[in-house]
Amino acid sequence: MNTVYDFMVKDRKGNDVALSAYEGKVLLIVNTATGCGFTPHYEPLEAMYKEFKDRGFEILDFPCNQFANQAPGSEDEIHTFCTLKFGTEFPQFKKLDVNGETADPLFAFLATEKPFAGFGKGVKNAMLEKFANMNNKKYGDKAYIKWNFTKFLVDREGKVVARFEPTIDMADVKKAVLDLL
Repeated sequence: MNTVYDFMVKDRKGNDVALSAYEGKVLLIVNTATGCGFTPHYEPLEAMYKEFKDRGFEILDFPCNQFANQAPGSEDEIHTFCTLKFGTEFPQFKKLDVNGETADPLFAFLATEKPFAGFGKGVKNAMLEKFANMNNKKYGDKAYIKWNFTKFLVDREGKVVARFEPTIDMADVKKAVLDLL
C-alpha cells in the first residue's frame, strides 16, 4: 500500500467506502471518542471543515473505543451526540479498532507512515503518556495510536504528511492544513 487511496473502510452504516473517492483532496483522518477529555476537539474540527471544505478539504472521523472505553455507544448514538453537541457535518465512519490484532489496516498504515513521536513537554502531557502507555501495553508493538483524537494529515496525492497527537494545539493543525490547501 502506497497511499490512503488504496484502502477500503466502512461508513457508519457498514457500507464499503473506497478512500480513492477522496482522491485529490486534503484529508485529516481522526480517531475520535465522545467521552474523552479531548472531545471538545470536535468544535475546531467542525469549524475547519466548514471553512475549508469548498477548497478540497475533508475530515474523516473514525470513532474508537480502545482508550478507556470512551466511545461506548453505537454508531447512531455517537453520530447523534456529535451532530447535536458540535454540529458536525464531516463524514463519520464505523467504529473501529486502531490498535492490536484487530486494528484497522488504514490506521496501521497511517501510524507506520508517521510513528508516534511523543505527546510533548509539560506535566499534563507526561501524565497522558503514562496513562496511554498503561492502556496500550496490552497491544505491544501493535499499539499504533496512543490516544483519542490523533490526527493524520494527508496531501492531495494520498501521502501521509503529518501526525498530530491530541495534545497539539488545534491552531497548529489548522496551519498545516492551510499549507496544503
